Amino acid sequence: MTTPHPPKVAGINPPAPAPAHTSSPAVPGPPASPEPGAPPAQGPAADAPATPSPARAVQDRLAGWVSDLTTLQELTERLSRTAGVEDALGELLRAGASLVGAGRGLVTLHPAAAHGRPVTVGLGLGHADLGHIETLPAGGPLGSGGPYAGLLDDLPPAGDRSGTAHPDIPHDSGLDPRHREVAARLGYAASYALPLESAASRTGPAAPAAGRIGGAVWLYDEPAEPDERQRHLAGLYCGYATEHLARLIELDHARRTLATLREELLPRRLPRVPGVRLAVRHHPGADGGGAWYDALPLPEGALGLAIGAVTDSGPGAIAAMGRLRASLRAYAVMEGEDPVAVLSDLELLLRLTEPHRTATALFAYCEPAERKVVVAGAGHCAPLVVGDGRVEYVDTTLSAPLGMLACWEAPSVEIEPAPGETLLFYSDGLLRRAGGSADRAFARLHRAAASVPRAARHDPEAVADHVLRAVLPKDAAGPADGAVADDTVLLVAHFD
Repeated sequence: MTTPHPPKVAGINPPAPAPAHTSSPAVPGPPASPEPGAPPAQGPAADAPATPSPARAVQDRLAGWVSDLTTLQELTERLSRTAGVEDALGELLRAGASLVGAGRGLVTLHPAAAHGRPVTVGLGLGHADLGHIETLPAGGPLGSGGPYAGLLDDLPPAGDRSGTAHPDIPHDSGLDPRHREVAARLGYAASYALPLESAASRTGPAAPAAGRIGGAVWLYDEPAEPDERQRHLAGLYCGYATEHLARLIELDHARRTLATLREELLPRRLPRVPGVRLAVRHHPGADGGGAWYDALPLPEGALGLAIGAVTDSGPGAIAAMGRLRASLRAYAVMEGEDPVAVLSDLELLLRLTEPHRTATALFAYCEPAERKVVVAGAGHCAPLVVGDGRVEYVDTTLSAPLGMLACWEAPSVEIEPAPGETLLFYSDGLLRRAGGSADRAFARLHRAAASVPRAARHDPEAVADHVLRAVLPKDAAGPADGAVADDTVLLVAHFD
């Protein structure tokens, strides 16, 4: 009869060294009564406890394995719920500290593994402490450019996850004197380091290369080192954590690439046109949405303002957004004084070149000297006029998004902003992130615009910040890369 194998848990192979559990000695029972006439038992055998049975030893070992695997499962599940590289590094440090019995530590990634962005997270170490550790002289595997190489310079070769321990740093004559000096300054007496090595089963330009992507080290306040069981569990956990980190690094690189592409397709700066001042707030969502905005100077001192969104998300939507914005700029230069004609041409182009897509758009032709704004919309939210005497939505009438009908048509609306009034153009994502129904979101935006302090109404930057703080939940009022799915765009035009 063979010993049953414990099940695999959280992708970790169950065979592990025997845990530090020992079988309890059997509790001796009352001595057996001797047969009549037999002499009483004498000698060492009479005082020896009962020998534990083999079944009890196997049961104790299996219980230890199950306990270890349960611990690993709980730790890896917590790690799998992290959504960012730095969050995952922090969780790795905390879990590793609990496995090896340490109180402090740090984990760092190679700049090459993190696509040129060095990432280091400390546990129980401040910025000044990390600065001291970074001064340690390097000379090992991580000394070829990895940060904190001096603390991680004697890790084992690639493929070896056993780690490296320095159980008594103050009395270790083999260490660099600078290392002992820093250890005394920071108050740690022992360390245990593990490499972070990735199998790199993924492919593609953003996939990390196979091999070591960084290292982790835990620090002890007193001389100590983890036993064999602790080393094995920490090695298993770090192996899983490294693969999770590699996936997060790849995802982070893809998101930053999308963000860079999106920013390059949007205006780098807003134009300066006499009579009107502009401000914009653009918070891209995690999925790479296709919301966009534009502001371009037109002949005879006019200004064109546009905002819209392409259906879908991801690289395809961002590329379509760039094509749509570029086309609208061309139509605006040729016939910007007629916003309906601009959107009609844009709708025809979209229907012929990308029949599977729809988009919303709003274009406004502004003549600051004449204090006249002509607006036409295609399924987009109506702009909001904010002034001392009124806070009201512009009635752009109901209109279908571009690409939805066989022939798009909608009338334009003329606005005459008074001196000191402001026009707000915004994306659908701003209303969705406000929460609640559409009516409640519109009401919340109206209240936010009406509550702008009188002293701040002549500063478009202050108006934009106040509206965002008042409309969005507190956890979404700032830049939201990677936090939510919807893009948020708020374009503010203040007329002097």
